[in-house]
Amino acid sequence: MKNILIKKLEDKSLKVAVVGLGYVGLPLALEFSKSGYETVGVDISKERIEALNSFKSYVSDVPESELKSAISSGLMKATTDFSCIASVDFIAVCVPTPLDHQQPDLTCVKESLRSISEFLKKGSMVVLESTTHPGTTEGVAKDIIEKNSLLLCSRDFYLGFSPERVDPGNPEFNISNTAKIVAAIGEDALEVISRVYGEILKSKIHKVSSPSVAEMEKIFENTYRNINIALVNEMAVLCNKMNINVWEVIEAAKTKPYGFHAFYPGPGLGGHCIPLDPYYLSWKAREYDFHTSMIEVSAVINDSMPEYCVGRISKILNAFQKPLNGSKILVLGIAYKRDISDCRESPVLRILEKLKNAGARVDFYDAFVPKYIWKKQVFVGLETINENNIKGYDLVLIATDHSNVDYDMVAKSSKAVFDTRNALKNVEDRQNIELL
Repeated sequence: MKNILIKKLEDKSLKVAVVGLGYVGLPLALEFSKSGYETVGVDISKERIEALNSFKSYVSDVPESELKSAISSGLMKATTDFSCIASVDFIAVCVPTPLDHQQPDLTCVKESLRSISEFLKKGSMVVLESTTHPGTTEGVAKDIIEKNSLLLCSRDFYLGFSPERVDPGNPEFNISNTAKIVAAIGEDALEVISRVYGEILKSKIHKVSSPSVAEMEKIFENTYRNINIALVNEMAVLCNKMNINVWEVIEAAKTKPYGFHAFYPGPGLGGHCIPLDPYYLSWKAREYDFHTSMIEVSAVINDSMPEYCVGRISKILNAFQKPLNGSKILVLGIAYKRDISDCRESPVLRILEKLKNAGARVDFYDAFVPKYIWKKQVFVGLETINENNIKGYDLVLIATDHSNVDYDMVAKSSKAVFDTRNALKNVEDRQNIELL
């Protein structure tokens, strides 16, 4: 089986399926097709499939020109039909792994694996890329595939885990040039799966000894960021009480060439990974009678930031003898990070809700997110901002520092600005500016 797959890989006859065409799966499918491998993307969303087949990209890191080229060439296609699995050799599973009341929800993973198992042929490889707790690949995934396909792992198919490391909107690092962690059940599986990724990526392929190591590694990455962001958020709150500029403190600390990596405060954590993944580890740790106290404390700190920001807004307005109730507030940016259109778990949505519940009249502007859905309601933002309409607000909150905003104009036109991202760091006249 190993030799057959390696030969297919070398002569480009290896056929690939990517299940789940979101921020992880779509760029991966594109990389396979760009490398000359016939690739099919599978997703249960008819809307996504229709968009892709019309050459429309809904992922910021996937240019429509490249998407059109891949689909027009015939090397890439998109479908909702899992029967295509019967004709492929390599299947990457890139579906969401959300939380359900702070417990892992593997529903999408399990359903995808069951659908794959219906059509899985002998001599195929299945690789899970979705972030999950240690033990999922060797336990949950292996059991589902063997039970539903009647094939045996290592004898009839190879099974591996290779955690996604996509950072949406990152101009420097992407799926192609970020080191790829690969693990598998069995040495032959590890060798072949590593070679598959090595064919399509420019980055280093780093093999680890077991899927559990790789699963733990991915959660450790995001837990590391979660905890350090909590630390700097707590520093920001303390520095404000002490009348110290936390941003200047960070810039000074960055001058040390070793032992310090800069993290920055903000209105809270967002995105599908960092706010959620540490809970997977906390949940798993309870099986071993272990309490992950640092993870849980960091979550409390980060979760408290939206409420803290609303409190700071109230204090700023009070300085102008304005109550929060009835004040007009403009929120700039609602995506969870700069220059992307992703609102998943964005703390800004919680801030907007809290401001409205307090009686404030709130508008938002985000060129990347013109509208959003929150608790089954649709909210539409301003089409544009300019000197004239900004003057009509009592306070402007910079919640996401998109690069397409004229921040000099914002500073000059606003009565008061609460800048949670240090977007106005180059503005000289700071009388109306307050930093997080």
